[in-house]
Amino acid sequence: MVKYYFGSAVFLLVTASALAQGWQVPQPSTGLMPNPVQGKKLFAQHCAACHGMDLKGSDRGDKKGPPFLHKIYEPSHHGDAAFQLAAKNGVRAHHWPYGDMAPVTQVTPDDVAHITAYVRAEQRKVGIK
Repeated sequence: MVKYYFGSAVFLLVTASALAQGWQVPQPSTGLMPNPVQGKKLFAQHCAACHGMDLKGSDRGDKKGPPFLHKIYEPSHHGDAAFQLAAKNGVRAHHWPYGDMAPVTQVTPDDVAHITAYVRAEQRKVGIK
């Protein structure tokens, strides 16, 4: 129960921060059931070059990105809304030395929901909850 409240508080903080910056949190389609299998394909197409096919990050050339199989990306620290905001607006480097992330304009909020479902499923496999 405490984790639920903490996760809700993090979501509210992310949302409040986004609103303070004039951002709206992108919303997937009403009734969408995020599919990790579809998310894996989308991740491979749009995210793996920087975050690694194995979700363990990358430090190659200009394709650098942090690992999603890390405690920092657990839902209580980076909620699902953070993934939506990152794809839409990009992200300033704040936890890792990889540099800023540019927006990923090719993905829709539905795509991001599927990708997030895949990332969360893989995180659970390694004990990140």
